[in-house]
Amino acid sequence: MSKQHVVVLMGGKSGEHEVSLVSARSVIAALDPERWDVTPLGIARDGAWLTADETAAALDVGATSFEQGTPLLSAHSSMETLASADVVFPLIHGTFGEDGTLQGFLEMAGLPYAGAGVAASAIGMDKAVMKALFRDAGVPVTPYVVVRSWEFEADPAQCHRFVEESLGYPCFAKPANGGSSVGVSKVESREDLDGAFAAAFAYDDKAVIEEAVAGQEVEVSVLGNEFPEPSIPGEIAPDRDFYDYESKYDSGSTSELYIPARIDDDTAERVRMMAVRMFQAMGCEGYARVDFFVRDGQEVLANEVNTIPGFTSISMYPKLWEATGIGYSDLLTHILELALARHEREARR
Repeated sequence: MSKQHVVVLMGGKSGEHEVSLVSARSVIAALDPERWDVTPLGIARDGAWLTADETAAALDVGATSFEQGTPLLSAHSSMETLASADVVFPLIHGTFGEDGTLQGFLEMAGLPYAGAGVAASAIGMDKAVMKALFRDAGVPVTPYVVVRSWEFEADPAQCHRFVEESLGYPCFAKPANGGSSVGVSKVESREDLDGAFAAAFAYDDKAVIEEAVAGQEVEVSVLGNEFPEPSIPGEIAPDRDFYDYESKYDSGSTSELYIPARIDDDTAERVRMMAVRMFQAMGCEGYARVDFFVRDGQEVLANEVNTIPGFTSISMYPKLWEATGIGYSDLLTHILELALARHEREARR
């Protein structure tokens, strides 16, 4: 088979801009050069697009972020590069990359792309909608409530009472639309609530407040289109109260990963089957990472689905597949081939 051209998109406007570049570097380095011609294409923090040459030059000098580019509607060179792709690998975490907006743009352009489609991406980005969907599908979720920024501004005391009467303490507050634990706070008492709301509302107008679950953090990688398969489960033991941004991406983190997870075989199988169920309930295709809490070694509670999980050298998604039997380079090829297969299937409609 002749080589195909893949454009790797990275950067973007969200608070996960730097993480996106780390993921993209790892993917570019690992893509099979006998199978793929790879072009990196960056999006700056303000949403402007870099050219392929500008992106490559920035990566060559070790840039950790992109600060300047050309506004989308004038980015002719960038669009020509995108149009030349046989398949696109979006690795833009967070808003304007993982929330369905970029996927919709690629759909309108008629380009095959890796990962979830428009609807599944939008659901996966909004934790409140996602949890409601899982609950209606009969998947057990952690107890939660939703508070809007204007509700808090209008009556902070009422929001305090709402959280206390619904959940109590401790709990976690997070932006409904976000990722990599950006804007997430642990709330031990009422005194912590105002700061936690401020941190969440810095990234979204909607905050999700969840009961703090004392249990193991277990993750499963799912891969496939019509017939998705789960990896073996892995477990994260954070080096602090919860698996925050620093725990995930700081090279000095002492968080521990256990692959396989420290759960019994029956619980592991339930986690794997529930991961596929959640993946399909959202309408995901391609790949996603599914996160759970396991309480008392047996009770499984759904946490969330991440439709563009981290692809750094220490990220759980590729590590779980490696432990299951698919190496990093082969995994990336499989993901891109799934994207091409889905595009071909949809073209027949």
